This record gives sequence, C-alpha cells and structure tokens, in this order.
Amino acid sequence: MTPAPCVAITGAGGSLGQALLRRWHSRGARLIALSSGSRPLQMVDDHGKPIPLQQVQWQVGAEAELAGLLAEVDVLVLNHGVNVYGDRSAAAVTRSLEVNALSSWRLLEQFAAVVSARPADPADDPTRPRAEVWLNSSEAEIQPAFSPLYELSKRLLGQLISLRALDLAGPRLRIRRLVLGPFRSPLNPFGVMSAGFVAGQVMAQARLGCDLIIVTPNPLTYILMPAATLSRWLYFRLLSGANGGADHGAGPAAADPARRHRSEGRS
Repeated sequence: MTPAPCVAITGAGGSLGQALLRRWHSRGARLIALSSGSRPLQMVDDHGKPIPLQQVQWQVGAEAELAGLLAEVDVLVLNHGVNVYGDRSAAAVTRSLEVNALSSWRLLEQFAAVVSARPADPADDPTRPRAEVWLNSSEAEIQPAFSPLYELSKRLLGQLISLRALDLAGPRLRIRRLVLGPFRSPLNPFGVMSAGFVAGQVMAQARLGCDLIIVTPNPLTYILMPAATLSRWLYFRLLSGANGGADHGAGPAAADPARRHRSEGRS
C-alpha cells in the first residue's frame, strides 16, 4: 500500500493555502507549509486538534534554497500570488511577474529536475506515489480580473505551463493546472466563493483524475479554458522543440491531449 504523500504548499498562509492544508490533512498527508511570512502558522482540524505541519519560510528569488526540501515532496502545490490592482509602475511589473509567474516556473523546473532522479515507473518504487505539481494559474489567465498586471502575469504563467509541460510531464511527473474563479481572500475580499469550497472542489476533481481543474461560477470558463489549453498544445508542439526535454524523463505520451482532455472534460 502506498503511504500518505508528502505535500508542500506555497502561499500556505493565505485563505486557499490553509484550506488545502486542511483537506490534505484529512487525507493523512504529511504537510509542509511554505510561506514568505515569519508568523507561526497554527491550524486545528474540525475537532479542534492541532494539525501537524512543517513550516518553512522562503522568498521569491530564493527557489534554489528549497532543493533539499523538494527531494522529500510528492505533491508540490504552487499557490502563491500577489495582486497590485491598478498599479502599473516598473516596480509593480517586476513584482507581479516574479511572484505570479517566474517563481512558480522556477519551482516547476527545479522540482522536475529533482523528480527526474526517481524511477520512471512509479511501480518500481512502491514507497512513494507519482510526483505531482499543481499550479494555480487563475481564471485571470483567460478572463478579465480588473487588475492588468495580475492578468498579464497569470497569462504568462499559463503559457509557460503549456509550453514546458510538453517536456516535463510524463511517467515521473504529473502536472495539474488549477483555474479558479473569484474566492474570498486577502487578495480579493469580494470573492463569491469561499476558500473552503474551492479547496473541496479542487480535491474532488483531482480524485477524478482531472489535470485541468476548473472551479468558477462563470460557465464560459468551462468552455474557453479547455479550448485555450488545447490550442496552445497544438501551437507549441508544432513550433517548438524539446531541447533537453529528455533530462526530465518526459516522452511523447507526456503531452497527449486526448488523455488530458478526457479527464478535463469531467471538470
């Protein structure tokens, strides 16, 4: 029997991060809470008992310092983000791109490199499950969010996921994209969904085998997002090459849209 996974979640101090930590705790996972803040994260379950977790402080730009920690991780949830709203200064551009897109891309690449050293067939190592990365790209990837830099940075992240998944996703590593509508959090106090509801839906769709996980009250997203990911897959596959893709153990089946969109269709 495969033991419970080790799950690391960035943005762990936020509303969704904490909600996901609670959901994973209920499944018996060993938890690592990655946060940029120094305030101790103390959480309790539904019965008022403390939730055991390892809290690790990290900063955007210092992703390389997490290399040793990532060797322990089975599921990496990249959930951190920032919203500068109407600010369009050079500093806001740099901050938005680094936090919302480039840091997640760097962590994806770093985790893929770590996972590449593991057996290509998870059956060869029954002591741990197949590695996964969950990336929170947001509904802003394809829809207005009334925050220009938030939209630009999330769209960049979405493009990078689609491009690099061609090489990185495979037998060793599964990549899931979280496309979430507005939920209540410090970034968006006016969200129409609760973080707990969103986390529950995310976990439910993951159990169904979905790689494209959509949680939103906007019906257009359920049509536009699968179409966008499929069109990007075709475009990037036709016009880009897998230079060094074999370093991460990916194969042609890693980017098979038929398998991916069969599961996405259930979301």
